[in-house]
Amino acid sequence: MSEKEKHIENWMAKEPMGLYITKQSNPFYKLLGTRHNLTNDYDVMELSRTGLPKNILVTLAQKISITIQELSNIMHISERTLQRYEDDAIVKSEYSEKAIELARLYARGEEVFGSMDKFKLWMKTPLLVLKGETPLSLLDTSAGFNIVFTELGRIEHGIFA
Repeated sequence: MSEKEKHIENWMAKEPMGLYITKQSNPFYKLLGTRHNLTNDYDVMELSRTGLPKNILVTLAQKISITIQELSNIMHISERTLQRYEDDAIVKSEYSEKAIELARLYARGEEVFGSMDKFKLWMKTPLLVLKGETPLSLLDTSAGFNIVFTELGRIEHGIFA
């Protein structure tokens, strides 16, 4: 072993890889259901890559009290196309990714508001800070998701506009 290799080996971390991939429990996992046994963000990433079954999307919409039409607008898929999918059919990954982001947002909102019901009401309330639009109406773009997440952060820290 060369001197350079010895030097590098001395500075390498000796912890087992398992310490870095631990079981986590993010609140939004439950919004996606327990069928896929999501235990960490890598599981969610893989699920996003493979796609979600339609029945999980419908269940998510029911849990967060949005209509299939509102869900289809957020996902940029026609309501009719979404309805044509069989219940266990896998929906394209780009649609699945939007649904996962939606679950993350609602879990974060529940955390900030202390109640899912209060957050659902806020999502459907026109807000002056959003130029009279509802937070839900902004979710058809990634920038809109960012605006809503930012507003949640402001609320959490007591900054009301």
